[in-house]
Amino acid sequence: MIYKGLYHLFYQYNPKGAVWGNIVWAHSTSTDLVNWTPHEPAIYPSISSDINGCWSGSATILPDGKPAIFYTGINPQNQQVQNLAVPKDLSDPFLREWIKFPKNPLMAPTQANGLNASSFRDPTTAWLGPDKRWRLVIGSKRDRRGLAILYRSKDFHNWVKAKHPLHSANGTGMWECPDFFPVAVNSPYGVHTSVFGDEVKHVLKVSLDDTKHEYYTIGTYDIKKDKYIPDKGSVENDAGLRYDYGKFYASKTFFDSVKKRRILWGWINESSSVTDDTKKGWAGLQAIPRTLLLDKSGKQLIQWPVPEIEKLRQNKVNFANKPLNKGSVLKVPSVTATQADVEVSFKIKGLEKADEYNPIWADPQVVCTHLGASENGSVGPFGLLVLASNGLKEYTAVFFRIFKYQAKYVVLFCSDQSRSSLNQDNDKSNYGAFLDVDLVNNETLSLRSLIDHSIVESFGGKGKGSITARVYPTLAIGDGASLYAFNNGTQSVEIESLNAWSMKKAKIN
Repeated sequence: MIYKGLYHLFYQYNPKGAVWGNIVWAHSTSTDLVNWTPHEPAIYPSISSDINGCWSGSATILPDGKPAIFYTGINPQNQQVQNLAVPKDLSDPFLREWIKFPKNPLMAPTQANGLNASSFRDPTTAWLGPDKRWRLVIGSKRDRRGLAILYRSKDFHNWVKAKHPLHSANGTGMWECPDFFPVAVNSPYGVHTSVFGDEVKHVLKVSLDDTKHEYYTIGTYDIKKDKYIPDKGSVENDAGLRYDYGKFYASKTFFDSVKKRRILWGWINESSSVTDDTKKGWAGLQAIPRTLLLDKSGKQLIQWPVPEIEKLRQNKVNFANKPLNKGSVLKVPSVTATQADVEVSFKIKGLEKADEYNPIWADPQVVCTHLGASENGSVGPFGLLVLASNGLKEYTAVFFRIFKYQAKYVVLFCSDQSRSSLNQDNDKSNYGAFLDVDLVNNETLSLRSLIDHSIVESFGGKGKGSITARVYPTLAIGDGASLYAFNNGTQSVEIESLNAWSMKKAKIN
């Protein structure tokens, strides 16, 4: 959230170890979303209704500007209940101390309301309806049906469960970390969580506990019936639209009221083993914050790293109109390859010679796994080799392949981790997404990758798809790492432009 010009990030933290347990709300603040100052944990077990853990939740900025946090506490019976906390001193811009509402918990599973006490967590930011009632959603499930349980309140203290959930979907399992918010239809700006009407669509995002993937739908919110209706054609399961097709989970947005934008935070979990995590002394981190906008088509969201990250750029390298013939590997010189920001656009030739798309390829991750960066095709694979060692014993490939299908073209966007590290204990899964890009009318394809030692966050098609990888190379570290553009397709492509920057270090806690 933002309060008195300061950004506040609260996150799940174990002060006693690298792996999950002893969960508190750690707290850091920033003036720019790049450099962060740590504070003492904001919320930690201290009362009966959270004595066994303070789990995820959300902040709400009340109409008078005061912030409030709802969070899931674990009580002595290990039931999941919802608690309220507010700042102790509103004159402190750092909000270093939080006090808990004396009547906690304010929402709890009981026999009367039929809620599952082990599947009732992660309250959303609250929104205020035209009837002056507050609403929020809590993630849950009934058997295999995922539920967004709706609660209402007149005073933010006394909450009543609605008869019907805001939304549900069968076969999806537990919905963790739900997020429900409006996006403007014809505006480059984000909107406050309590905005309704024809000028916005609504987004419901859920994190699937069963698969550790997230998906979102875009739809309509009927405020009178308190029902969310996904648009026709929405896919409501693991194969639906995702913010990120790689290591990215438990995400949360907030409205930046100063810069009028909606910002997405996501958790990058590990690819290393628990043993390696324990040796490192830490596990998991936050992705670069991203802005979210509705695409012109109205069918998906566009996301992009916040522009503040560009203040870390230095020593720009750029070139243009470079051909990449079959088998080309072109080194990008003078870039600190372990800490870089790369933007490249490719001009594609010979589209009509693209390989045929097989309609049974429903899962892009499976296609990227079978057709990795070293598998030759016609138009592609082409893209970047990042965190690449000398002799290419290690590299992470981020690339495109293009297929023909019924007079159209299908764009496959992949991140290939199969050769990312010599450490065989790492998860080296490949990731993939299909991009809704019109190559017939615009034959350029863009890629941006943010590289940070063991993390590669990549954005394809100007933010129409993103893939985050967690790679931990053993050779491609320090001066042993390089950055390349490559093409393993038989058809040549052209680098229309490439801009790369070495990135300075941010001040992080």
